[in-house]
Amino acid sequence: MCGIVAYYGPNEAYDFLIKGLQRLEYRGYDSAGIALLNNDDLRIYKNRGKVSELESVAKGNNISGNRGIGHTRWATHGEPNTVNAHPHLSQSGDIALIHNGIIENYATLKKVLMARGHEFKSDTDTEVLTHLIEEIKDNENVSLLEAVRLALNEVIGAYAIVILSKNDPNTLIAARKGSPLVVGISPNKGEYFLASDATPIVEYTKTVTYLNDNEIVSIQDGEMTIKTIDNVVKSPYIQELEISLEALEKGGYEHFMLKEIFEQPKSIYDSMRGRFDPKNLTFAMRSLEEYASKIKNLDRIIIVACGTSWHAGLVGEYLIEEFGRIPVEVEYASEFRYRNPVITEDDLVIAISQSGETADTLAALELAKEKGATIYGICNVVGSSIPRMTHAGAYTHAGPEIGVASTKAFTAQVTVLTLLALGIADIRGKISQERLREMFAELDTIPQKVEELLASCNAKCKEIAAIYKDSPNCLYLGRGYNFPVALEGALKLKEISYIHAEGYPAAEMKHGPIALIDEEMPVVVIATKRNYYEKVVSNIQEVKARKGKIIAIVTEGDEKVAEMADHYITIPDTEDCLTPILATIPLQLLSYYIAVMRGCNVDQPRNLAKSVTVE
Repeated sequence: MCGIVAYYGPNEAYDFLIKGLQRLEYRGYDSAGIALLNNDDLRIYKNRGKVSELESVAKGNNISGNRGIGHTRWATHGEPNTVNAHPHLSQSGDIALIHNGIIENYATLKKVLMARGHEFKSDTDTEVLTHLIEEIKDNENVSLLEAVRLALNEVIGAYAIVILSKNDPNTLIAARKGSPLVVGISPNKGEYFLASDATPIVEYTKTVTYLNDNEIVSIQDGEMTIKTIDNVVKSPYIQELEISLEALEKGGYEHFMLKEIFEQPKSIYDSMRGRFDPKNLTFAMRSLEEYASKIKNLDRIIIVACGTSWHAGLVGEYLIEEFGRIPVEVEYASEFRYRNPVITEDDLVIAISQSGETADTLAALELAKEKGATIYGICNVVGSSIPRMTHAGAYTHAGPEIGVASTKAFTAQVTVLTLLALGIADIRGKISQERLREMFAELDTIPQKVEELLASCNAKCKEIAAIYKDSPNCLYLGRGYNFPVALEGALKLKEISYIHAEGYPAAEMKHGPIALIDEEMPVVVIATKRNYYEKVVSNIQEVKARKGKIIAIVTEGDEKVAEMADHYITIPDTEDCLTPILATIPLQLLSYYIAVMRGCNVDQPRNLAKSVTVE
């Protein structure tokens, strides 16, 4: 949700903070702010808007200091203005704090503090926590670290926080619960970098430790210690980052989203690499093999996810039921835990999340784990929270995805789910070896087909976008495996162009949405020439009879739909179950070009953030 950076060391903090906030701006861009500490001189600069506006505010002012914290905000409590921007100060102004998450009992705490004479300048829950820490420090006459620990024991909710105090200039304190925080350890002794994820850190060091829930890190006089909020000292698990700096740059593309769309041949290949051998047609997913006996006796599989990951989960449902012959339910993680679901020890719960930090999905997993289910994670970010709490899982290896609207993460997730479905089918004896070899052989061709598709459809998508960029509404239709594709296509258009769009099963169109169709309504139909083809053709005729404009996604060589459609985009032929990977590509490009032509901020669409770490 919000982005956090912090620096402790011998050098000036400002450049790292600004560059780090720019790297993390995809997590929120309602406001930005920094606090700089130089001995006992604590200065704060903050402003509504993006990091570039913060730079303008700081320009010409004193930006010295070798201790610093920075924050880019996605507003939860309080409107997005300068007063509500982080960092927030304590009552005396001695303590500065930044925060990602939600303090659920902030109103109660605020009422108590106001009764004791505290005055608040903002509407945020964060300022309340800052005041609480100082209140405990002064009243209990304890150290800053102990005050933070005691305060966090009174807090209900989720947080990642970093704190500076001008009374403790050689100290920096951070803590997490439910929101990610990583500490980079420099080769230079006494130098540390903190951030919400590793992207700001990789330029300076690849040695990191990820904080676990209910842990506090204290850096004092150049030395780092970690303890729990129960005051138990912990030994940090140190690991090396695998991210390259080049992956975090646009690489000549106008937007990260476009770059990430064109990275899909590689990200799909990387998500398959090492998991099967196309030459010998052998298959190995260690995470499945370890739980083979469990998989053989499963009663059911539940997939939990949000947003684009939920759409990938729907494709996974089709795949697992077709090949593995086991019932699958796909649940919105945000609803799953609130309806008292029936979960047993014989269930497998699959969590899908690009970031691995999605708060709703984490909460759903905690519930499933309490009920004894086996938990399997599909994530893109190494070291994130979901992989650390699951029994087993698979990384998608899509590489950093900076654009807020997910593209390559979706196709990578579908790729991994395809392998998962085939693995489950193999373990359960529901697929012949001949059919398995056929599937592996076809999977091996997908990266190349995606590359060819990107080259062939890019210009066409741009042409169609120019025609429909001012449409107020759009309908997406698909059947079978392509129904989730229709949902994902509609979501992309909504997210980045702000055009109202709906995805529907094609057959359901006549049960309501057909009333919306007229000569002004573009209808995107995924009409690949496999299963359901004739049925989809009938649905297209129904739209044409109402003068709707048809944009068809068709299989190469298809002449029937191409002749009926107002516009068509051709994709390579493949197995029906693999069409979502290909059919999604032109829909991503179509949304991208429409958004660009409408003057929208493609990488940072309004009101959205990349990693949703609050419920």
